[in-house]
Amino acid sequence: MLRLLVCVSGGGTNLQAILDAIDHGIITNARVETVISNNENAYALERARSRGIEALCLSPKSYETRELFNQAFTDRVKRINPDLIVLAGFLVAIPAAMIEAFENRIINIHPSLIPSFCGVGFYGLRVHEAVLARGVKVTGATVHFVDGGMDTGPILLQKAVEVCQQDTPRELQQRVMEQAEWKILPQAIDLIANGRVEVTEGKAYII
Repeated sequence: MLRLLVCVSGGGTNLQAILDAIDHGIITNARVETVISNNENAYALERARSRGIEALCLSPKSYETRELFNQAFTDRVKRINPDLIVLAGFLVAIPAAMIEAFENRIINIHPSLIPSFCGVGFYGLRVHEAVLARGVKVTGATVHFVDGGMDTGPILLQKAVEVCQQDTPRELQQRVMEQAEWKILPQAIDLIANGRVEVTEGKAYII
């Protein structure tokens, strides 16, 4: 049974998609052990608590320096020792020590088709604003492994979503979540939980 740690900063819609997928047998051989947020008011924490899942807040604001936070965050995750860390809308940079300790055991969902509209500054609604400003006709979402760069790790799954001419950023955000993020994140977890993913020479393969 794959033990999951889900990290989230906001409402936790991707967390809910994971929980629903487990309930409906879309994700097999996995369970959410712990949810961590950097925001004590994140509704994701309430989603976890209502399911009897350990819910923790670890905020950089509670530490004098980012280095102290990084150390505390890494130490706590090492104590939890999850089989897989899932970044589901987590707006905190993952410490290098954690990436090293959990190599190829951290995945992230990004709301675009990497390598487009990703990297520094591309998060949340900003991604969809940039998509509409550029006028592209297709966007989507990507599940990738986390490495030392920003959205540069091996890509596991992607799903395309049509951009409509009348879209607002929030409308596009919702469509990308419904049609892509909530589909491929559970799919990725299920693949990993059942031993069907291999990372070799910087690329992720489904086996």
